[in-house]
Amino acid sequence: MKLAELAKELEISTESFIKFIQDFDLELSECIATNFDVKKDFEKFAKENKSFLKKYDADLGQNKSVEDIAKNIQQPKDKVAEILEKDKIKVYDNGFYKSSISSYGIHQKLGGNYQFVYDYFGKKTNLSERDFIGYRDLFFFISKTLDPFLHLAPLTDWGIHKPAGIILYGPPGSGKIFWANKIAEIVDYQFKQIKKYYFGTSFVDGRRANFNDFLVEMMKEDKVLLFMEEFDVIMSERSEEKSVSSCDEETKEIVLHYVSQFEKEDLLMIGSANSLVDIDDEILAPGRFDVTIPIFPPNAHERAEMILHYLKENLSKDAILMKILETNNAHHLPFWKEISSKMKVFSNTMIIDFTQSLKKKIRDIYLKNSSLKITINEKLLESAFREAAAKLTGEYLNQVAQFLQDVSINNYDDFPKRIEALKVELDSYKMVEKPIKTIGFTHNGDQES
Repeated sequence: MKLAELAKELEISTESFIKFIQDFDLELSECIATNFDVKKDFEKFAKENKSFLKKYDADLGQNKSVEDIAKNIQQPKDKVAEILEKDKIKVYDNGFYKSSISSYGIHQKLGGNYQFVYDYFGKKTNLSERDFIGYRDLFFFISKTLDPFLHLAPLTDWGIHKPAGIILYGPPGSGKIFWANKIAEIVDYQFKQIKKYYFGTSFVDGRRANFNDFLVEMMKEDKVLLFMEEFDVIMSERSEEKSVSSCDEETKEIVLHYVSQFEKEDLLMIGSANSLVDIDDEILAPGRFDVTIPIFPPNAHERAEMILHYLKENLSKDAILMKILETNNAHHLPFWKEISSKMKVFSNTMIIDFTQSLKKKIRDIYLKNSSLKITINEKLLESAFREAAAKLTGEYLNQVAQFLQDVSINNYDDFPKRIEALKVELDSYKMVEKPIKTIGFTHNGDQES
């Protein structure tokens, strides 16, 4: 059963189910699959607690003030206001909060007893078995964006067309190709990556071919997602100050020529960009690549989950590394909280670098001593941390700063908490040079003040 089918059966909006999963911090893999098939435990919970979910749905649809929320959940107004301020939730001029705010979600954060919810989800999915870690907000945002692919109603009832092109933008190493693959999985399209040599003239089976020929062939195939890296470079705008290669300019013109046919031919093109600022306005025009999705570096909690995931990935239960992790109680999430909090604005790639470095260091110690009595201490962690931080260059930090500027303009209301948290992490790397007091970024994670 799909989530939309369950929502229709219980007469509760799909949006309410999505917000409920986020409000109550439920593990996504225990509720729904990537293709929005509902898991058995979640279906059982929803049907047996229909009356509560109805109340949740009704409350979610109401604009309400701090006083209204406090009265509804019988909590002090100052405590409610504190939660709303912490979550960076916008308030209307008349003092009312948007209808997407749940009184029950706030009550849960204030210690309300909702054990009856968690009783249905007692068995936690192992990190190594999850489709992806964290990013529930981004997953649901992307899924909402893809709704025209999943249901015919947006087109037949509202005239809303499927996007022809989507731009995933974010700092290097944040996982844009992962999310492009995930989008292909959600909409059930073939994932195909556009190789750089496609842009020039090449010979295939003795026949001369170019990017125009390649794109025409792709439109003939059934349901294809084309992924293009360096989209912001290839699709940049030519100006007096900036020249564009003739090959890139030709590629851009070919895409502009065919983009209006993409929807009809069941082709979706996804571009990967570090920034939106240099992309030609013609590319971003309505009906072209007018859908932009920000791909954030992981937050502190997601970093801890990723560390544990990549350390345990592909290990058998009796693996030597697993035994060493267990001896240090490092096979549980709390062990990694402290080091992950130091990895401010680390990309996914940097997290992987850290885990690979740590694995090698632990293995070297094991080979030297032939003993499982290895302590994963601060010295060992800091050594791996420094190696991973080698990619935390001034250039990368400036790319994060540009991303923050882009996302604040284009998607602030969608991700206020993530944006504010990332700003705080980025600001920790700023330095003030006396007496000039210019602001810049330090190198390799070293902080100066």
